[in-house]
Amino acid sequence: MAARNPSYVNVGRESEVGEDSLADQHDHPETPAIIELHDLEHSEHSHEFVGAEHLDVPFSIILVHSQPGVGPKLHRHPYAEVFVVHSGRATFQIGDETIVVEGGHVVVSPPGEAHGFTNTGASELRLTAIHGAGRFSTEWLAGPDPVWTSKPKS
Repeated sequence: MAARNPSYVNVGRESEVGEDSLADQHDHPETPAIIELHDLEHSEHSHEFVGAEHLDVPFSIILVHSQPGVGPKLHRHPYAEVFVVHSGRATFQIGDETIVVEGGHVVVSPPGEAHGFTNTGASELRLTAIHGAGRFSTEWLAGPDPVWTSKPKS
């Protein structure tokens, strides 16, 4: 994943998003922050928002945009993970169940449950994976998956 230092844009009722309004998140943590997608950790398959690194938000998300045949290996987290499937088709394995869903569905993997998914459609899969923690905590059950492993900031 490519690492970048995010630029935070503080916006108020009268301000517009632009270079003149860039501010450091620690200077004004009580104001909203806008982060450009290219400033998030990313790979060719996803962008990651780590809440603990951005105003100490108590959840993290992965914005997935993967091609057919691509998806993370079997893994689990100590917290729930919610998948909002926006478009495409995904085949999820959650515990002993195999579930095929298309855009317009939400899938929930309970805390501690083994899960993974693959883009089994003919086009790009777009989904948002919401992790119930400010930092990712993943146990890879089918061996390491370097493409999908989050790279924590040092």
